[in-house]
Amino acid sequence: MGDILNSFFVGVCNNEGLLAFFGDGNEGVSSLAILFIAGLVVAMFVFILWFVPMRLWLAARFARAGVSFRELIGMRLRGVPPAEIVLPRISAVAGDLNLSVSELESLYLALRSADVPLRGVVARVVTALISAHKAEIDLDFELASNVVLAGRDILDAVEMSVRPQIITMPKVTAVAKDGIELSAIARITVRANIRHLIGGAGQETIMARVGESVVSTIGSSETYEGVLENPDRISATVLEKGLDSETMYTIVSIDIQDVDVGRNVGAQLQTDQAMADKKVYQAKAEARRAMAVAEQQEWQAKTQEMRAKVLEAEREVPLALSTALKKGVLVGKRSPDK
Repeated sequence: MGDILNSFFVGVCNNEGLLAFFGDGNEGVSSLAILFIAGLVVAMFVFILWFVPMRLWLAARFARAGVSFRELIGMRLRGVPPAEIVLPRISAVAGDLNLSVSELESLYLALRSADVPLRGVVARVVTALISAHKAEIDLDFELASNVVLAGRDILDAVEMSVRPQIITMPKVTAVAKDGIELSAIARITVRANIRHLIGGAGQETIMARVGESVVSTIGSSETYEGVLENPDRISATVLEKGLDSETMYTIVSIDIQDVDVGRNVGAQLQTDQAMADKKVYQAKAEARRAMAVAEQQEWQAKTQEMRAKVLEAEREVPLALSTALKKGVLVGKRSPDK
């Protein structure tokens, strides 16, 4: 750059028209011409320092992550802040990653087109790649870029892969085959499955699957004592089912934190059934009693009807006797033999 400025200064000084404007060319350049040229040089130097960030260029050069003036000028023209590319490039070289300036700039432009927050995103991607490389996690720049473009935080995912996260489930209640109610609290240790960060199910799916499996395992136990004696049997059974399939997590372990004994649901159900049967039998007995009462009342009515008929018949006997006396029907006739 010094050679360029010297050539410019000499070219300006050799310009006869400019020298004629400021003074006689034979007497040399006047003091006004020198001040003008010096001011012009300073202005150009300041403009170049603004347009080409020398501090970043020097930092990249000393870090052996060379960034050319052409690349820096291209970033300015494309509206890409040089610091968002150069500093991650330096970190990548320090972390033994072979990431070019064009790759990092392409990621920045893609993020800008996807309307994703841009500040520090490229640096987080590079940090995630370095952490994954040090932890021997299979993660390349293309996959990391796709994860970020999908709206996921790749650095958090890598940190979760290195340091698994614990998910504490709410209390799950189930009933063993002997009718005793059990309530269990499970803790799930998971790490991020980076390959399924795009399109994989989330934490809610893991919790739902584990809760369903815990209920199923307790419900298939013959007695509640067996569950209390071996709560790890629940963990082993749940882990065998592969509940982390097609999710963004890999289940490391499932631990039963606490198991509480609740109601005797079987006895309660039997009691309720007995009460229901009792009510049914009482209803049937009441129906039979009502039928018996109705039948009794019916016979009483028939008895009263027969009594009425008897009284009516008794009332007709004197009338028949008087009629017979009047007609002499009751006068006896002697037998011819007598």
